Amino acid sequence: MAEMSMNKAIHAAFRRDLQRFVDALGAFSAGDQLRAEQLATAWANFDEQLTRHHEGEHDIAWPALESVGVSRDLLTQMDAEHDTMATALAKAREAIASLRRTASAEDAATALTAMQELQRVTVLHMDHEESEIEGVYLEKQDTAEMKAMGRQFAKVSPAQGGTFFAWALDGAAPDETAAITGTVPKPVLTIISGVFGRNYRKSVAPVWRS
Repeated sequence: MAEMSMNKAIHAAFRRDLQRFVDALGAFSAGDQLRAEQLATAWANFDEQLTRHHEGEHDIAWPALESVGVSRDLLTQMDAEHDTMATALAKAREAIASLRRTASAEDAATALTAMQELQRVTVLHMDHEESEIEGVYLEKQDTAEMKAMGRQFAKVSPAQGGTFFAWALDGAAPDETAAITGTVPKPVLTIISGVFGRNYRKSVAPVWRS
């Protein structure tokens, strides 16, 4: 049995990025237009990844989990938490857009506050989800329902897949890396992440190294 589900490993990537944004916004220098552009570039990827993740959970994961015994009431709670996240995500999106336009100290402070709130509600949701559902993912990982769920999640373009793997593995711990790559044949992963993850490594990863 795997030690960690891919879902939990993906959550770890969200946690990493949220802390990166909080740290970067806290250290932002007023007038640094280049840094504002860099953060907006990283944000565009994060926004897409988080939106796709929670929408995919609603559309794909929840039906599969309900079919293996997770209660509808619990999944309804999860959707309510997703709604709270979506509200915070929209506010952070607006704040980062403003910072990109102005690179001002005021907009950096507003973006930091919005990002801290997004971090708070997202981490609360992920903690709750993991406490209730991580065990189900591990126990039921070899069932037909979970395997079908995995195939549904894999139905993305090579560009989306390559960007996802490059992002999810950026800074991942060994157990997280194993959970993310464990179900993908190595030659396929090498091609997808190597070729189609190139844009992430070129435009987003350097944001967190500067």
